[in-house]
Amino acid sequence: MYVCGPTVDNLPHLGHGRFALVFDVLRRYLEFSGLEVVHISNITDIDDKIINRASKEHREPSDVAEEFEAAWWAAMDSLGVERPTNSPHATDYVERMVDLIGALAAKEMAYETPDGVYLDAGKVDGYGLLAHQPLDSLRAGARIETHGEKRSPLDFVLWKKAKPGEPSWDSPWGPGRPGWHTECVVMSLDLLGEGFDIHGGAIDLIFPHHENERAQAVALGIDFAHHWVHNGWVMVEGEKMSKSLGNFTSLSDLLEHHDPRAYRLLVLRSHYRSPIEVTPSTIEDAEKALERLDAMARRFDVGGYLSTWSGAPRSYDEGAVSLFHSAMDDDLDTPRALASVFELVTRANVRADSGRLDEAQILADTAALICAAMGLDLVDDSTRTDHGTLVQSLVEQRDRARKERDWSSADLIRDELVARGFVVEDSPAGTVVRRR
Repeated sequence: MYVCGPTVDNLPHLGHGRFALVFDVLRRYLEFSGLEVVHISNITDIDDKIINRASKEHREPSDVAEEFEAAWWAAMDSLGVERPTNSPHATDYVERMVDLIGALAAKEMAYETPDGVYLDAGKVDGYGLLAHQPLDSLRAGARIETHGEKRSPLDFVLWKKAKPGEPSWDSPWGPGRPGWHTECVVMSLDLLGEGFDIHGGAIDLIFPHHENERAQAVALGIDFAHHWVHNGWVMVEGEKMSKSLGNFTSLSDLLEHHDPRAYRLLVLRSHYRSPIEVTPSTIEDAEKALERLDAMARRFDVGGYLSTWSGAPRSYDEGAVSLFHSAMDDDLDTPRALASVFELVTRANVRADSGRLDEAQILADTAALICAAMGLDLVDDSTRTDHGTLVQSLVEQRDRARKERDWSSADLIRDELVARGFVVEDSPAGTVVRRR
């Protein structure tokens, strides 16, 4: 699986967070289903945007890239996104990119101009396939104006000849740097080989980026990605999130003020190909839903399941697990899968309330298992020994009263714990308390 990673010229935004979560969920589910996944996601560490920012701030482009790559990984770690198997940097692959461009030129699929080397898109069989548009339609709608010796608005740059003061590498066409569309072709084929399974990214990469990646492979007769996966937009108050619209929001800012798991839950609530609305109200609603899951974790002691479930000798509701697979195998239908989790939570609580604790525990374990398979960890912050000796004594007294069926005393102790600022919940293991 190759997923187009970030250009590290700025802080990651909400759209970056969504694509990272979508492909993290896909990877986790494939592994949960028994597959071994090689996950490659690149870092574009040389680009016009990086160079422009470095020039404006009187810095080296490499310093800008290092700063914002660090911010990227910090955000991914906060989101609970698993690190890729390999995260290649574009600057480490320039020599191989030069080789690929040379091969295209040798086949007369590329041509040189005063400012660079371009692929002749009109010579590529099926150009426009990913965009689901014929070549004439794309040409008519192209916003890129022909300039210099460029033959068509659809032709795209493979090698940019360096301007004074820009970082550059040597090539047969003079000093310069590779175009963005060439980076991922070289890195994906080098690390995954021909005919790899999945190539993914956000929907705005379909055209021109992924179309132009595919075009280079087709032009060279190379078997490229077999399946393409693209996630939908992030919307803010009905408009696509973008810097140009002024609604660009830092992912780091969201993670600083909200539970990072709430963003994963919000992403899971929508089908990956559909747009999602990210506003304070949608995040807060996701946090409320998350609290319901955490309450189950406290009641049934299934917190931290994400790191322990694989080796845990537990029993599960096989029917519910089968339904989960059915939903996820149907084009990664996470909304249906998540709905099944909340149904399990309801069933577990009903069983526990009626005294059918063994049945309730199985349902709770199953809900936690499914959450873990989607990368959603549940938090049990109710450690019964970290609230002080007096509180622990009250908890023990209440458990003893309940065991002796002294409901009046148990209720009085509950009231005292509540008055001291605790939420009191009953679980199969006994009284669970947590700070409000």
